[in-house]
Amino acid sequence: MNATTLAQALSLADAAASVREAAAALRLQFTPMKVVVVDADDMRTETPAAQGERRALYLGTSDGHCWQVTQDPAQAVGLFIADRRCGTPT
Repeated sequence: MNATTLAQALSLADAAASVREAAAALRLQFTPMKVVVVDADDMRTETPAAQGERRALYLGTSDGHCWQVTQDPAQAVGLFIADRRCGTPT
């Protein structure tokens, strides 16, 4: 995933009415990338790869069993998406 693709993903996610609808749209647009809805509080110690007005996206990587957040776009095989937490700076 590169910066342009990430910006497209964020735009699509921010335009959706709900985080679940955003995830569905991302799954369609970015097949075969995995997209997982997560709670914003569960991601409070992680740095998002991109933040919009309504959503935050985190890059996900996997060893085939366990998932984790990565800051390396070359390792990204999935996206974690969360609603933005109130008071979270852009």
